[in-house]
Amino acid sequence: MTDADSKTGPGLLILLAALVALGPLTIDMYLPALPGMVDALGTSTSQVQLTISSYLLGFSLFHLVCGPLADRFGRRPVLIGGLALYLMASVACAGAETIEELILFRFLQGVAACVGPTLGRAIARDLFGPRGAARALAYIAMIMALAPAIAPTLGALLLEFYAWPAVFVALGIYAAAVMVWLGLRLPESLPERQPLHPISIARNYLGLLTSRHYMVTTTASALLYAGMVAFLSASSFIFIDMMGVPTRYFGVLFLTTVAGYIVGSAISTRLATSRESEQVMWIGVQISVIGGLAMLLATELWFHPLSVLLPMTMVTAALGIVLPHAMGAALRCYPHMAGTASALYGFIQMGLSALAGAIVGFYLEADARPMVVMILLTSCAAWWLTRRLQRS
Repeated sequence: MTDADSKTGPGLLILLAALVALGPLTIDMYLPALPGMVDALGTSTSQVQLTISSYLLGFSLFHLVCGPLADRFGRRPVLIGGLALYLMASVACAGAETIEELILFRFLQGVAACVGPTLGRAIARDLFGPRGAARALAYIAMIMALAPAIAPTLGALLLEFYAWPAVFVALGIYAAAVMVWLGLRLPESLPERQPLHPISIARNYLGLLTSRHYMVTTTASALLYAGMVAFLSASSFIFIDMMGVPTRYFGVLFLTTVAGYIVGSAISTRLATSRESEQVMWIGVQISVIGGLAMLLATELWFHPLSVLLPMTMVTAALGIVLPHAMGAALRCYPHMAGTASALYGFIQMGLSALAGAIVGFYLEADARPMVVMILLTSCAAWWLTRRLQRS
């Protein structure tokens, strides 16, 4: 591999996609196991759903530490340390005997998993520049879309032969493989070391929090992502328990929503050459609102998997359009602290997602209405924020 290839070649995009995919993979792969874990651990649906919220909470909180560490010590050492912790947390999840233990170990797994998406985005900004980052992130999103396409099906396949802990063993093996690959192929991309001092860190975060453009862009995309997490946290109970879909077919249902995300990412890539990121975001949020409204109407008239899946395909297509451009726009003006900017982006995204997932889990009982309403509300809120960005 030449130096140029190692910095901007397709191999780097695939590796970054593997890092970014660590977040969604850790959720999607064990979704088919959630209904069965209620009986296996002698607990309730809301308690099992807390394993998603606790993961997202850990994922969210560690962003605030992960970014400054990577801006001070470099991307590689923080990534390797995070993946090592993820491996240990996955083994601990596999050995959990109570729901309380699993909630705790999922929190630690979330803490560790956040290094992949956070620093994957920062490395893309380091190596591809302010405008190239949006295009690179769109390509990464297209490659990464394989994770939610494969993960639920792979999880369901594992459950055909093994108990639910096998899912966490498989996740640990994935982390170990990515850690070895990273150690061999990923160059250090930190352009300028930032001081690891509380006052400097606070100043950097304050600058981001008071930037209207950064906060509107970040919050709008985070709301769309929270809507998708609401779907993920409730989907296995809605499809398997309420609609009677066999567990082995659960992963197949996700192919329609994944197809929407791939199409959205492809559109995002094409639009990156002709439109500003803020304009592309505006297109995406409008599609998401239409999808949310269609889902509300469809599920009220016909409670069937297609009444959820087809509108959700529009929502995930919108997400594929919005996310790469939101990331690129949010990080555009912060090359000197891309790790910190990416970390706050992830903190807001995962914090809102954890809240949305917990709310849906609390109210989810006999129908899909809590999930559908949450998706529509987050889409409308993202529309309102992006509209303000357009007017400014």
